[in-house]
Amino acid sequence: MKLSIIIPVYNMNHDNLLKFCLDSIINQTIEDYEIIAVDDASTDDSFMVLKDYENEYPDKFKAITYPDNRRQGGAKNEGLKAAQGEWIGFVDSDDWIAPDFYEKLLKKADETGADIVGCSYSIVDKQTFEVGRVVSNNSKEQTGEFVSNVELRKKYMLHPGSMVIKIYRHTVIKESDLKFPEHIFYEDNCASRIWAAYFKHFELVEEPLYYYYQHDVSTVHTVTEERCMDRMTAMDLMVDEFKARGLYDTYKDVLEASYAELYFKNTLFSYMLNCPDKNLGFVKKLRKGMKERFPDYRNNPYFEVKDKEEEKMMDLCMKFPTVFYIYYSLLWKYRNRKK
Repeated sequence: MKLSIIIPVYNMNHDNLLKFCLDSIINQTIEDYEIIAVDDASTDDSFMVLKDYENEYPDKFKAITYPDNRRQGGAKNEGLKAAQGEWIGFVDSDDWIAPDFYEKLLKKADETGADIVGCSYSIVDKQTFEVGRVVSNNSKEQTGEFVSNVELRKKYMLHPGSMVIKIYRHTVIKESDLKFPEHIFYEDNCASRIWAAYFKHFELVEEPLYYYYQHDVSTVHTVTEERCMDRMTAMDLMVDEFKARGLYDTYKDVLEASYAELYFKNTLFSYMLNCPDKNLGFVKKLRKGMKERFPDYRNNPYFEVKDKEEEKMMDLCMKFPTVFYIYYSLLWKYRNRKK
């Protein structure tokens, strides 16, 4: 088996999203592949849809479910247990892929000997194969062999990009016991950096072959305190896993920069700008975690805040969280009123 495609599914049988996704995967231009759709204890009839596809394509499609919701990380882990392919790919069940998506990624792997291959993606707001706004999730400067080039590996690890626009050699996953954290959102923020420590060669197909569907109920557009906490948890799990695997000292500078960006910066401003029920206690908890893990992150050469106002606000939060909270809340109200 050349390729296993793992699709985590949760309550996605609406607006034709699930079927549109599955049809795009069924109609790939390669032949030797399997589709493993994992229902994460959906409360709608998503699993019935998956069973219909399994019955129609018994040689290609496998539907799995279990009784307790474990988020996407749990679904992906179940998919990995069942996967037989030489390569592993992931697709979110509200997105879709170009017909030659996997053909082109596998071809690049065969040509270069890479064990990770990625591409760009297109942001769309309707079911279409017309290319929308293109995002180059990785850069050419990140490609090449990591084994003898620690700095190149760190460059990739700092910004590994989305995992759904890549294929991964299965043997590396199995030999390194690579998994996803379960029961939280933002599992890729943790897993992608841990996985980057074990793969040896990354290459890139510079085409938008993956269609990322942007809609109001997607994870990135639904900001709650619980989801912000999940991102913090994901980054704590990342640091702890690097320590458990004996890799912390080698990549401490990268971990610190990633932690400062995702745990602190992204969570802080996402929470303050978008969370409807803000409170000072959360901000203090966020600051406390940063102080305990990486108090000197401002001296990290890999960490850079391009927005100077954000930089000042982060410094204010670290020194005087109550002052930051009051000031930023008033500033946000003033700017909204002005708009």
